Amino acid sequence: MAESGVRSSDEKLRRLQSIADAALSRLGVEELLVELLDRTRDLLNADTAVILLLDAGGTELVATAAKGLEEEVQQGFRLRVGDGFAGRVASEARPIAIEHVDHSNVVNPLLIAKGVSSVLGVPMINAGRLIGVLHVGVLTHRQFTDDDVELLQLVADRASLATQARLSQLDRATTVALQNSLLPARPAAIPGLDVAARYIPGTDDGVGGDWYDLFTLPSGNVGIAIGDVAGSGLRAAVVMGRIRSALRAYAMETDDPADVLTRLDRKVQRFEPDAMATVLYGVLNVDLRNLTLSSAGHLPPIFVTDRAPGRPLNITPDLPLGAHRDAPRHNIHAEISRGECLFLYTDGLVERRNRSVIAGINDLATGLICGPADTMCATALARLLGSEPAPDDIAALAVRRV
Repeated sequence: MAESGVRSSDEKLRRLQSIADAALSRLGVEELLVELLDRTRDLLNADTAVILLLDAGGTELVATAAKGLEEEVQQGFRLRVGDGFAGRVASEARPIAIEHVDHSNVVNPLLIAKGVSSVLGVPMINAGRLIGVLHVGVLTHRQFTDDDVELLQLVADRASLATQARLSQLDRATTVALQNSLLPARPAAIPGLDVAARYIPGTDDGVGGDWYDLFTLPSGNVGIAIGDVAGSGLRAAVVMGRIRSALRAYAMETDDPADVLTRLDRKVQRFEPDAMATVLYGVLNVDLRNLTLSSAGHLPPIFVTDRAPGRPLNITPDLPLGAHRDAPRHNIHAEISRGECLFLYTDGLVERRNRSVIAGINDLATGLICGPADTMCATALARLLGSEPAPDDIAALAVRRV
């Protein structure tokens, strides 16, 4: 009998292996999880199977896939980590079984309404980090065995790997789409200005919070901005979109760049308390000659003529957005004559592990000569990036007064 039990267990593991491998090769996250849950119910003779994934804040579990308890997903069931049965599995990061389900040990009314009598749950862990909980239930009383726990944990491990891989792909694809929708394909055409921009996603962390913008103001002046939200991925891109949109709104109300960044900082402090960003914002007056700039921790723009190599503008940056409440901000003033250029960029262009930022800025400045804006962008990227993939996100904006 023992040998038969071993063969039976080995056969279950082989079946699960083939199911998981096949599913991984062709299915998306939701389809894969549902497929695994369907087979898990069969392998464990269970009536219900549910996967709850940890939300972005790490405080709640969200029903993501279910078989036999589809209502959990349809109704958007959420559970705080530490509460109820699944919350305990998450907080203690260990398998937990309940032989007699009642209101004292579960908080999800759907389990009671469905008539689930016994449940078994295991943590979903990837790279040492909890990402969710997998649990199964039966409608009749059952005492789950060690083999049941081992098999369910194996399913959870496979589901964790697949989920993390698929979510990483989805996060990057979603962020790229968001980034492309938030950044203008080409800056707006403004008479008297030749403008070009580049955005290069980093290869290490994917896309993130780098951005640029150029727009006309109600006064007839021109707003010029570039910024970099700390972090990477979808979160940074979302914050970037909010900051860019808010900057445009504040710029409609005042032509004072320091005032715009002060208002923007208050917004970040209030609504994005964990975010930090650098921003350089300038206003070019109607005749396109006088430029007023304010820097929230951003790198200095490069001023370029057609007669000499570029030079970083002498601007002392104030604190980044989100760094300190009510941080003072100031403006500097510069003039741009016909045929002169301004080049704005983020730190991904000039910062390298084996080279200081200052050295990178100087290398960029000496390599730029004022000319067509597209040529300036191409020259900067060729000189600083060459054939190497971008180690970090890069945004660049070239402005030439023609």
